[in-house]
Amino acid sequence: MRVLNASQMRAADRRTIDAVGVSSIQLMENAGRQVVAAMQQRWPTLAALRVAVMGGKGNNGGDGFVVARVLAALGTDVSVYLLSPVKEIKGDAGLQLSRLKSVDVSVHEATRSEDWGGYIKAIAGVDVVVDALLGTGLARPLDGYFRTVVNDLNACAVPIVSIDVPSGLSADSASLIGESIVAELTVALGAPKFPLLMLPAAARVGKLVVADIGIPDFVTDSVVGPSVKVITRAWARTLVVQRPAGMHKGDCGRVLLVAGSTGKAGAACLAGLGALRSGAGLVTVATPRSCQPVVSAWMPEYMTLGLNETARGTLRAESAEEILEESCDVIAVGPGLGRGKDVSDFVRTLVKRSVVSLVLDADALNVFEGGTTELCGRDGRDLIITPHPGEMSRLVGMPVEEVQAHRIEVARDFATAHQLFVVLKGARTVVATPDGAVWINGTGNPGMATGGTGDVLTGVVAAWLGQMKDAGMACCLGVFLHGFAGDLAVATCGEVALVASDMGKYFGPALLNLVDPSMRDELVETLPLEPHRLRA
Repeated sequence: MRVLNASQMRAADRRTIDAVGVSSIQLMENAGRQVVAAMQQRWPTLAALRVAVMGGKGNNGGDGFVVARVLAALGTDVSVYLLSPVKEIKGDAGLQLSRLKSVDVSVHEATRSEDWGGYIKAIAGVDVVVDALLGTGLARPLDGYFRTVVNDLNACAVPIVSIDVPSGLSADSASLIGESIVAELTVALGAPKFPLLMLPAAARVGKLVVADIGIPDFVTDSVVGPSVKVITRAWARTLVVQRPAGMHKGDCGRVLLVAGSTGKAGAACLAGLGALRSGAGLVTVATPRSCQPVVSAWMPEYMTLGLNETARGTLRAESAEEILEESCDVIAVGPGLGRGKDVSDFVRTLVKRSVVSLVLDADALNVFEGGTTELCGRDGRDLIITPHPGEMSRLVGMPVEEVQAHRIEVARDFATAHQLFVVLKGARTVVATPDGAVWINGTGNPGMATGGTGDVLTGVVAAWLGQMKDAGMACCLGVFLHGFAGDLAVATCGEVALVASDMGKYFGPALLNLVDPSMRDELVETLPLEPHRLRA
């Protein structure tokens, strides 16, 4: 599912109107009716509730006026509060406002701060508020009367349904540009927008529903500009292919994990766990010889390879030659390796000479702090990096806060500049590809903010790369299932008690849940356009 910014959404609207032949007034009608359909899913007794619709003078307000009319037809007690005078509401929005005259809807001009005190008292007594104030057009912080209204609506503790984007958020940024509505339900029209999926803005969205309003998929897919998509359950399901009856372990990917050092053997164990539980047919964990007994004792299903080590218990540089001679489909390097010149030379040798695909994480990425020229993919050999924000900060030479504020742009720019795949971990993990495509993942939870979960992910991504032979899809499916397993684990363990090794038990259930067509998407629920809802 593609994610659009404000200008891309306008282009999609315009092409639908001009080329597909759906009128702007019909798009608005569809939008309002779909919002009501989403509200009915959330509140089955909607017809018996009291609803206040807050309307602006633009198209977002027009959507809200359709909501009010459809609610009135259901028998809902609905009132409309206008933050602009009736005479200023023109075009499609003005037409939809005029249609309210035919139904039992009270319309109030709430245009003056002097009158607002009385209105907010009435609004605080309803069951649901519909936010149809600003939509996607906002580019600056709210101020004055609008800011007062938004703050008062949030303070009245009535559930708020936002149409398209909670008022006060910018459709082009996940950053908080100022005060905004804190919604319980947001109904995105046609396609999700960036603040609905990326933190911190996504924390103000509540449940997200993406509603079909009549814009065809080929239109949203063809809109010019950055390609950003969300990894939905339905799409991830298409990536899982049933294994043929004659498949053997050699067909399921041979993964070589290079990990661990004295005191950090657990990182190697966890990476091995992730690879095995993600379906790799053969897994070998290469680790310093002093760590080998610990690693081999943890799981009997993977093989181990002991490598020469320094006095500090880290890998010697010449061990790279032994790794390059191993027969495998994927080499994953980094968890728990430690630092030092030998480690640096070891990693650089693999990056320079390996002819099989590489996954680099943790200390393998720290090798390139201050100089990333060598860190490049090349024809016939995919390179995947899986940094957390701190590691990404060191790679690009900018503060962690700036990386977090521009996660999509930072990941995309690095992926295209170095012709590799970036998995930027964290809340809303971002996958970026060498051709500039970006995917946003919504699975996972704060309980996974614990040591070792990233090591597990290294093994997961390596395993799917070994099976799929498609680095971009392996990254997307890997991060989705890794987060999904974490979500299932936290339901049993709780966020505080969850540890990385708990996740191993849940990769199987995550896969089974993924391929179950009856399961609903937790991040983005889609609302199809049903023709019968369009009748007057």
